[in-house]
Amino acid sequence: MGAEQKFHHRASLKQTNKPFKRRFATKNSMRDKAKGRTQRVSLKGKVQRKHSRADRRNAVRTEQRKKRDHIVMSTRIFSGRHRAPKIVAVIPLCADIRASDIVRNLFACVDEPYPEEKAPKTARLLNVSRFKQTIQFVELERNVLDILDAAKVADYVIMGISAEIEVDAFGEHCLSALQNQGHPGVFPIVQGMETVVPKRQNDVKKSLQSFMSHFFPDADKVYSTETPTEALAILRMITAQVPKGVKWREIRPYMLADSVEFEPSAEDSQVGRLALTGYLRGAGLSANRLIHIPNFGDYQIEQIYHVPVAVETTKGDSIEEDDEPAVLDKPDPELQDSLVEANEPNTLANEQTWPEDEEMNGWNERMQEMEEEESRMAAAKGQRTITVPKGTSTYQASWIAATQGDDNESDDSDVSSDSDDDMDSGSDDGSEEGEDEEEYEEMVIGADGKIVSASDDENDDGADSDRDDGLPTAEEEALQLKAYLKERERQNRDDLNFPDEVDTPMEISARERFARFRGLQSFRTSPWDPYENLPLDYARIFQFESFKRTQQRVLRMAANSAAKSGMRIRIVLRAAPAQIAASYNPNRPFVAFGLMQHEHQMSVVHFTVMRSEGYSEPVRSKDPLIAHFGFRRYNVRPLFSQHSLGGSNTNGVHKFERFLKPGVVSVGTVYAPIQFGTVPVSLYLPAPAAATSDMAGVIPMLVGTGSSLEVNPSRILAKRIILTGAPFKIHKRSAVIRYMFFSPEDVNWFKPVQLHTKYGRTGHIFESLGTHGYMKCVFDGPIKQMDTVCMNLYKRVYPKWNTSLWSEHAQDEEQKLQWVGPVVQKPEDMEL
Repeated sequence: MGAEQKFHHRASLKQTNKPFKRRFATKNSMRDKAKGRTQRVSLKGKVQRKHSRADRRNAVRTEQRKKRDHIVMSTRIFSGRHRAPKIVAVIPLCADIRASDIVRNLFACVDEPYPEEKAPKTARLLNVSRFKQTIQFVELERNVLDILDAAKVADYVIMGISAEIEVDAFGEHCLSALQNQGHPGVFPIVQGMETVVPKRQNDVKKSLQSFMSHFFPDADKVYSTETPTEALAILRMITAQVPKGVKWREIRPYMLADSVEFEPSAEDSQVGRLALTGYLRGAGLSANRLIHIPNFGDYQIEQIYHVPVAVETTKGDSIEEDDEPAVLDKPDPELQDSLVEANEPNTLANEQTWPEDEEMNGWNERMQEMEEEESRMAAAKGQRTITVPKGTSTYQASWIAATQGDDNESDDSDVSSDSDDDMDSGSDDGSEEGEDEEEYEEMVIGADGKIVSASDDENDDGADSDRDDGLPTAEEEALQLKAYLKERERQNRDDLNFPDEVDTPMEISARERFARFRGLQSFRTSPWDPYENLPLDYARIFQFESFKRTQQRVLRMAANSAAKSGMRIRIVLRAAPAQIAASYNPNRPFVAFGLMQHEHQMSVVHFTVMRSEGYSEPVRSKDPLIAHFGFRRYNVRPLFSQHSLGGSNTNGVHKFERFLKPGVVSVGTVYAPIQFGTVPVSLYLPAPAAATSDMAGVIPMLVGTGSSLEVNPSRILAKRIILTGAPFKIHKRSAVIRYMFFSPEDVNWFKPVQLHTKYGRTGHIFESLGTHGYMKCVFDGPIKQMDTVCMNLYKRVYPKWNTSLWSEHAQDEEQKLQWVGPVVQKPEDMEL
């Protein structure tokens, strides 16, 4: 026999740690990456080909050249004779800060006179000959809309903070809004340090720096303009640095207009040609695209001119005159974007059937009865009697009279589930208020819709009989508002405790009440056709075969435009209203953005949203809100749904949410113009929030923030309802369930739908028992007596076509005040 071999156990606890990749985290690697030395990124999921050493070096050189070219192009527009100025927005965060004081100190540090009245506040031009650059300061007041518009086009932002007064609630709101919108480079500048004791100046600066770094982590220092040396250091940094780009705005052209001119047309003096002059920034502009002006909408371009500015020669004091404006681009009638935003649905394209004679006979009898009814109403001089709950005011009775006939009709095209929400909320109260019978009374309504007579109880009320307008009194209106807010709070609380649970109505069969609902075996993978039973509004929208490919093609078209970034141009718009020029204020920023192709057309737009921590009131789907979509603002009523990631193996169904829940990222859905790229989204309340004890006046209430998603009309929003039942008898895996349905027909109708319990059991309906809705169910295991049996039903919901352009000029005085912050008036003789 051979030598006996020893038995060896394989080490089962052997552990091999992953080595640390230090070459990606050292200072040298970070410095090399900043120089342009890039590492080749592996292409996952694609065929790997072996590259030679020369090919790899060539690829690295190509990346270096692209990065250098990008830096050169970003700095070239700020140099030369016809250079564009760097736009610096000066924002006062405190009530005692004046933007003019900061700008005056920056002018004084280079011995340049401050333009008091020559230039408007949005065009304080400072030609820094020492650094061979021009800076355009935009002095802003404490207005949220002006601050947001100026930050959208600015290269740098100066935050004015005070050493004496803390940043108030209005200033913190401006910081939060800028943080969500996206901002360029930030320079915090503190004013009033000379009033602080020298021993506490460092502590004050550290405190302010800590506060600003919370909103802007890149702002690692707080500056001052009290001395010329400190002010000159700020100008040196502004002129030497490359502006930090905001990605969502760099893919499209934008402009801060220096002048706005209007020429009325011969046919109508209220409509004419509008000329906007300024430096073009961002991407190139084509005359075939549209121009969006905030508060007014989109307009077509008639011509684009190149208007170079007058420059001072280096040989002497002579000034070159402006060159004649040269035409840069004219629109092509065949390629110019249209102002049509929606399709016209063809209602006659649907399938038509000719009625039979028997059906026509039935309708003839019905028409005869309607004619007799109309004649009786005419004989009664247009009066009719309605039944209302006892105690109803005349104002409420007028609304009931106007809507009494509409409640009995069902509109199949209205698939936004308004009636379903009312039924769901009403069914929750059935167990509490259903036992008490409500008393009713009769009222006579005249032809004009006013109350003619009522019951004796109401006629005895002298206060109500003396009112001729039918409106509620101040006490009644306060009580109604209090009851409305209390009901919304209760619905929000019930939605958190018992999400989507509804009670089966007893006065109507469940198969009729939930006829448009369906059951799904798997919410994630069960098939659901996204093009079945679409509403009529879907015939008005636009949809892309491939949104990503269309976006790439549109961005390539913008790169080949005639008007390039950095040019001083004049854009002439056609058919513009005279209200635009009338509302132009040279002391407020007037911005204009260029739209890409198809961005004027309507579609189904989705965006992520997360509730703001500063707003605690319930936010329900279809509540009116003001949405800031990048550079556009709209009045919307969004539908909220869960933000679940889809894939190739999913059915694209997402659960509808009745309320916007705190701490969770949801998705809002509205009908809105198409938006390419990812833009920030902010939701505001349309009415100002009530003032609290720690703030003066009112501030705009930020409801939520997020960003836009792809335009996808095929995204299915499924509203879920849960029908619940209680176990009556349990025998092993089978049980008798009651209170889910109240008739055997409903049990047989919903028999194919799967059941589940709150303790994790699944089952199905086996058979109906008796005539009161009892049913025998079989589960995958024994259930407990304390368990609850649930049935999930789903129905697709759609947004309403109610999106409109939000305009500041259409708001009342109270709504306009919420955008303006408080200001502390300083004495005129105080020198800063």
